[in-house]
Amino acid sequence: MEIERKWAMPSKYTFTIKPIQKLLEEEIGQPELWADPFAGENSPVYIKNDLNPEICKDGKDALIWLKGLDALFAGILLDPPYSITQAAQCYASYGKDKLEINPSNMKYWSSIKDEMARLIMPGGKAICFGWNSIGLGKNRGFEMKRILLVPHGGSRNDTIVTVEVKK
Repeated sequence: MEIERKWAMPSKYTFTIKPIQKLLEEEIGQPELWADPFAGENSPVYIKNDLNPEICKDGKDALIWLKGLDALFAGILLDPPYSITQAAQCYASYGKDKLEINPSNMKYWSSIKDEMARLIMPGGKAICFGWNSIGLGKNRGFEMKRILLVPHGGSRNDTIVTVEVKK
């Protein structure tokens, strides 16, 4: 397993952070074969969902969106709000009415990971972003290949990126 640590300025647009941009360029071969249930702005993949109507006109709750997919993907990005507080802030201004399950419920997040595991083809990748390195995990059939720690200085939390491959 490869572990890297690269300092970078923070940004609410995760995919614009330089070391993360580089990792995505290295790990995503064909962006048209990838999905992103929490796309936000600047997602490098083609199949996207986001509750913000300015990003995805017909955006849905990420869990409902994933359950509605039946294709197998080369990979899926998971860049949700990193904490229950972030989720509450993010969805307060839009999308709250589209949520099927309260995102402060931990079952919601494990169900999203279960759906991702179902949709990723063998040999495909899950790239997860957050403040922990849990990823999808062995119990869902994934093996950790790479971890990128991106410290942002001061008292800010690192952004942690995991790259796992489905067995």
